[in-house]
Amino acid sequence: MEQIPAGELERAMKVQDVMVQAVAKKITWWQAAEILGISERSMRRWKFGYEKHGLRGLFDKRKGKASWKRAPAAELEKILSLYRDQYFDFNVRHFHEKLVEKHDIHWSYTWVKNVLQSAGFIRKSRKRQPHRKRRPRRPLPGMLLHIDGSHHQWFCDGRWYDLLVILDDATSEIYYAQLVEDESTRTVMRALRHVIEQRGLFCALYSDRAGHFFFTPKTGGPVDHRQRTQVGRAMKELGIEMIPAYSPQARGRGERNFQTWQGRLPQELRLAGIRDVENANAFLTETYIDEFNMKFAVAAAQTGTAFAPTTRQDLDRVFSVQHERMVRQDNTVCWANGTLQIQPQSWRSTLAGCRVIIYQHLDRTLRIGYGTHQLGRFTEDGTVLAESQPQRTVGGKKKSAQRRWGLISSKTVTSAAR
Repeated sequence: MEQIPAGELERAMKVQDVMVQAVAKKITWWQAAEILGISERSMRRWKFGYEKHGLRGLFDKRKGKASWKRAPAAELEKILSLYRDQYFDFNVRHFHEKLVEKHDIHWSYTWVKNVLQSAGFIRKSRKRQPHRKRRPRRPLPGMLLHIDGSHHQWFCDGRWYDLLVILDDATSEIYYAQLVEDESTRTVMRALRHVIEQRGLFCALYSDRAGHFFFTPKTGGPVDHRQRTQVGRAMKELGIEMIPAYSPQARGRGERNFQTWQGRLPQELRLAGIRDVENANAFLTETYIDEFNMKFAVAAAQTGTAFAPTTRQDLDRVFSVQHERMVRQDNTVCWANGTLQIQPQSWRSTLAGCRVIIYQHLDRTLRIGYGTHQLGRFTEDGTVLAESQPQRTVGGKKKSAQRRWGLISSKTVTSAAR
């Protein structure tokens, strides 16, 4: 009697259950094919076999039969005995060559290796790691800058801070190092602006794929260069290329630099008796960055610099967090659960329906802009700054506005609209 494997019998019975529903017209044959994950053509073939032979027509005829590729047991035993008695100290490649040349055995190299591994004659080799080569440094300072943050207990007392560092790829010179509560858009912008003001514009910025640098649609996947973050937008305006790193090994120069920081800075802060962030940052700026560079910076491969001096006067605008808003009919815009009132403008009677930009500056002030026009400047809580209060000329005399242009109540907005 033909022996049917238990797994094949179970599979055929599951297929039969679906086909019975199709025969009973509870589902269509097309739906049955979709449930079984087969094509319509295969469904018609299975239906014909089931109608002609019943459950047996659903069996896979290949099941239970020896593969025609299977090696004879005598030949398998011969290979194992040859390796055990005569070629025991050969590697697999060498042994396979001897089988072909001396014994006229022509099984594949992979098959021979699997046989020897199954018999325990050789160990399974670990997956070979890709060969990595250290990337050479850029030849000139300013061609590539690294930026990253290291989360560490810098005061050795359980408090965690991020050390935000910008270093040059060509020389490993530190241009910026400060302790911050968290690496974020604002802290990164402040660091980049400091370097640009002190050194000039550089060519490229190398960073990880954190959310304030790049937008990554799928975790671990490639970044989307079409959707820019606030930092990405600022770098594009300045003509600086942003390069994402896809592994810690790719940022090896920066990672090794942080190992040095973690092994030295906590001890230096302890010796100096510094226990707070403000004094630690002052210590870094005034003393330790220069000392660090003297010990660990190297000379560039070529003389010269790739930094370009900048004469831009709009760095306040570039290094700001920007939000687009629509002006309402009463010349107000929504902001942080409040309302900002736009001042009367001499060049236009109303800005209702216009799209304006609210700039959050690094000094925590707010500014409303429309193109090159400044429509108002406010504090973080929405209070209008004195310098942006409107001046009106009435009867040949200047007269300050009687209204307060800031966060206003609904009653004030209603009266203003009237």
